[in-house]
Amino acid sequence: MRTGRQSAAQTGGVPVERPLVFATPVKGAMRIAALCRSAMELGLRTGLTLADARARFPDIDVAEDDPTADSTLIDQMLEDCDRWTMLVGRDDPHGLMLDITGCAHLFGGEMLMRRKIIARFNRAGFDLTATIAGTPDAARALARYGRSGIVRDGEEAAVVRPLPVAALEMPEDARLALSRAGLKTVGDLADRPSQPLAARFSEVLTAKLHRVLGQHDIRITPYRAPPACVVERLFPEPVATAETIQLTLRRLVARVAVLLEKRGDGGRMFEASFYRTDGAVRRITVGTGRPTRDGRIVMRLFDEKIDTLADPIDPGFGFDLIRLAVPATEPFENDQPSFDGKVAEEQEVTDLIDRLVARFGADAVLRFVAADTHDPLRAARLIHASGNAAVAIAWPETEPDEPPTRPLRLFDPPEPIDTFAEVPDGPPIRFRWRHVLHDVTRAEGPERIASEWWRKTHVPTRDYFRVEDAAGRRFWVFREGYHGAEGETPRWFLHGLFA
Repeated sequence: MRTGRQSAAQTGGVPVERPLVFATPVKGAMRIAALCRSAMELGLRTGLTLADARARFPDIDVAEDDPTADSTLIDQMLEDCDRWTMLVGRDDPHGLMLDITGCAHLFGGEMLMRRKIIARFNRAGFDLTATIAGTPDAARALARYGRSGIVRDGEEAAVVRPLPVAALEMPEDARLALSRAGLKTVGDLADRPSQPLAARFSEVLTAKLHRVLGQHDIRITPYRAPPACVVERLFPEPVATAETIQLTLRRLVARVAVLLEKRGDGGRMFEASFYRTDGAVRRITVGTGRPTRDGRIVMRLFDEKIDTLADPIDPGFGFDLIRLAVPATEPFENDQPSFDGKVAEEQEVTDLIDRLVARFGADAVLRFVAADTHDPLRAARLIHASGNAAVAIAWPETEPDEPPTRPLRLFDPPEPIDTFAEVPDGPPIRFRWRHVLHDVTRAEGPERIASEWWRKTHVPTRDYFRVEDAAGRRFWVFREGYHGAEGETPRWFLHGLFA
């Protein structure tokens, strides 16, 4: 995947490729980590010290190896391969694995599909080897140590037999031991009984051998989970106008609504993917608070999302593929109208939340839910407004005609007050808050609240009182600590205000 730089030598001005190697420090010495094809033709190999390479060929170009940049590039190629199949995974260090089961016919068969993939990456400046086989391990071994091409079903064992034992990618000590025992090819290992090999080199070797021979199959792990529904539009010529892109997306939304209706489901998340001709992929995702297959709602969310993008969708030289996927679905139930109109109001609130999330992001639209604790500081928590309300704990309900036990407004932190009490453990008869004196006419309490024993941070015990002053204002005050406790001096605080 690496190419050498071009330079004009004394050959009539014709550019000549100079060997390019990438070096990285290994145990105090700079060694070759990767190299271009022309450097390989000179006899240079990975692992060779840079000093030895320069001693042989002083005119080579050297660049610093950047594994992070390589990984980013592989991820970009991974995104582009998503156009061929939804089951795409990394095959480290510098490979990709595609599961094309059931989708090769969409591109004219395996042979034509392989040619298209190679041609696409060749146009981008990459030189790659592509092999199609029945199992991932057989395809990997042939691509790295054998020949590229297509292996017919059932012929994996015969094709991989000439490969060296290095194709099994065992540790170096195991490879040397196999070589010293005269086992130099995969075929040599295949002719030996499995039990002695497993006893000498562990069952990892025999399991890997069976997978390379095509006898055992393991599925690849895709980098993105396949969606429940997916529709797409492939263009013979790239499109770049906003009108065409929006019209295509609208038609895809209508198609996916039909698919969801046949399944009896509704979508909770919709993802639009735009594939550029240069390999770049742009994805836009919107979510809904309840299952839906209404195309108008989905398109309105996409419009909201696109309008607020800091980096607008740049078609470049055009999109040749637009795909709409539904990664998350739920059973769809038609809403029953009610006489009080609450169902319609809940739908309007849900739609409003979806639009706010699409415009400002899920982290900016939150709501309070009750928490399972008696501590007032932790009695409520924030979650995403578009989250599932079924996971939330119901708010405690007060008895009819009874005042609320908790105020609507809490101070964080509680504000200190000066109090005057008749008895040490009783409620205050008056208190001063923000330089104003309040005479208490009614009081309820105490309600003793201590910190949970399983928490590391210790909070002194608090005695809470609901008090009302002469003007009818209601306050929530507490005494921190209590009289008679060793080393503690009780202090009073105002924690909240009732309506």
